[in-house]
Parts: sequence; structure tokens; C-alpha cells
Amino acid sequence: MKKEEFVKLGIDEETAKKCEAASQEELKGFIPKTRFDEVNNEKKKLELDLRDRDGQLETLKNSTGDVEAMKQQIATLQADNKAKDEAHAAEIKKMKVDAAVEAALTSSGAINAKAVVPFLKDLDKAELADDGTVKGLAEQIEALTKADDTKFLFTAKKQTQVKGAKPGESGNEDGDHGVDTSKMTYSEMMAYLAQNPDAQI
Repeated sequence: MKKEEFVKLGIDEETAKKCEAASQEELKGFIPKTRFDEVNNEKKKLELDLRDRDGQLETLKNSTGDVEAMKQQIATLQADNKAKDEAHAAEIKKMKVDAAVEAALTSSGAINAKAVVPFLKDLDKAELADDGTVKGLAEQIEALTKADDTKFLFTAKKQTQVKGAKPGESGNEDGDHGVDTSKMTYSEMMAYLAQNPDAQI
């Protein structure tokens, strides 16, 4: 778990940092679920391919007659196998891209990764870099965190100072110490709610 998640559970900043470090240490050596799924799917695909191709060879071995017809059959089987291989490669690539996008959004402070994905462009043409990240994705996310119409989808890297959000600090002048949400911008409101999920508006 990340520090922000511990803070949301009511743990103070210093303890949250220690919890995050302990959590990261505990997870060393664990295989991410996306990598496990990728290897597991690859294994299933290879087993299925092996059965299919064994069946194809058995069919050819038992067939007799026209050599040209057999050549045509072999060509058809080769084309089918190539199409299956390409479809599987595309499926594996999509899994890797989806995992990389989710990791990038999480590390950038996205409140809900699925809500941000529709704002990302050309994911269907995404290319993976050698380090497993999606090329050009960091720049897209950076732009979204700064744009007025999308920055509310991310938690601020630094604590957003919202007038009236601290005990003893009031956004109104009548002397009560509640939070005056009527004077907040939409972004401030989203940041305040992210930091105070149980707040009453």
C-alpha cells in the first residue's frame, strides 16, 4: 500500500511513511498479478497450440490423394496458425499496456484510474518502452494533471490548502469552525473530499 492509502485510513504522515516502506519491503520477491496472468495465459496458449498442431499433423498423415490439395490444406493451416499467433501477441501486448497504464496512473496520484483512461489518446496504438512503460504516456498524464478540466481527477502531490479545511480555520466570518465549501472551486472541493472522505457537505 502507498502512503496516501495509509493516511486515508487515519494514520499520521510519519507512521504512514514507515508503513509504506514496510509494505514495499514485504512485497519484494512477489510476482505482480499481471505478470502471473501473462505467463499463465502464455502457457495455456502454448498447450492449446500444441494440441491443435498435433491434430493437424495427424490429419495430414492420414490423408491420401491429390498433392496439390494437400499443399493447399497446409497453406490454409499455416495461415490460420499465423492469425492465431498474431491475435495472441496482440492480447499479451494489451495486457502489458493496460498494466503499465494502471501503474503510471496510480503513481501519478489518479483518484480512480478507470476514470482517467478515457482522456488518454491512442492507447490502441501504444508502444512499450524497454523499461515496460508506455511511450509518451507520462507526458499525457502530466498534461491531464495540469488541465483545468481534468486535474480534479488526481490528488495533489502536495497537500492542497483549502480555506476552512483545518480545525480552527474557518472559511466564513460567523465564528463557527466548520468548512465553508460554498467558497471552494471544483478542484478544491475534489481535493478536500479526497483528503476527507467522511466529510459532510
